[in-house]
Amino acid sequence: MSVIELGPLLVVELLLLGAAVGFMAGLLGIGGGMMMVPVMTLVLIDRGVDSGLAVKMAIATSGASILFTSVSSLLAHHRHGAVRWPLVLALAPGIALGGIASGAGVLALVRGQWLALAFAVFNAFMAWRMWSGGVPKAERALPGPAGVFGVGAAIGFLSALVGAGGAFLAVPFMTRCSVPMRQAVGTSAALGFPVALASTAGYVLGGWSLPAALPGAFGYLYVPGILIVATASVALAPLGARTAHRIPVARLRRIFGLMLGALGAYMAWQATKG
Repeated sequence: MSVIELGPLLVVELLLLGAAVGFMAGLLGIGGGMMMVPVMTLVLIDRGVDSGLAVKMAIATSGASILFTSVSSLLAHHRHGAVRWPLVLALAPGIALGGIASGAGVLALVRGQWLALAFAVFNAFMAWRMWSGGVPKAERALPGPAGVFGVGAAIGFLSALVGAGGAFLAVPFMTRCSVPMRQAVGTSAALGFPVALASTAGYVLGGWSLPAALPGAFGYLYVPGILIVATASVALAPLGARTAHRIPVARLRRIFGLMLGALGAYMAWQATKG
């Protein structure tokens, strides 16, 4: 699929989306799914995709794009010694099971309108997190192997369901379990790759027999969207990270929280359709 076949307007829209996702990820340390899924849903609906299918494709496309964007973040945190690799390896099997089960099962079986509602709730929760700015207090130690496996499965399952990288669950879990914040963020960044890998495998399995909704689509995955958004987001993430050291991020978190609320409201509106 070439850029000419995509059309210049669509390419510009995807580049702008990727740039916004990458910049905000670098600025505030959040994943791109909260922004990407609602906007990608709108883009796909505008191209004639049924709203229910558009929600599923947007979630899958967002989740798969994290395969690319997570690598640069993982390497950066690893260079600073902030990744607890034994914890990554302990969580990864559960993440694989949960991500594949959600991507291959739930995404295929649940109506797109219900997924849109779930995403609206997710965005509302994250908007509250942006406004409150609270950091979970260390309350306990890490659970045993069975507990870590279960937490990993929950992270993989819920992340695949909303096209996210898992930080919204992994960081609070680790900080509550007495993992220092710097290591919690770095380890969560490293978990983004297995989360995205398992989710994408599930999306491929779940949408294997679907006809292409758009040229370049493969089941639930809109491949041109993945590549263009990932390219722009990787390029802009360092600029966001540098900007974070120059401006009052607390105020920006609140502004971003308002935007998340608006995007969540749009997804809630999509949930009422069909």
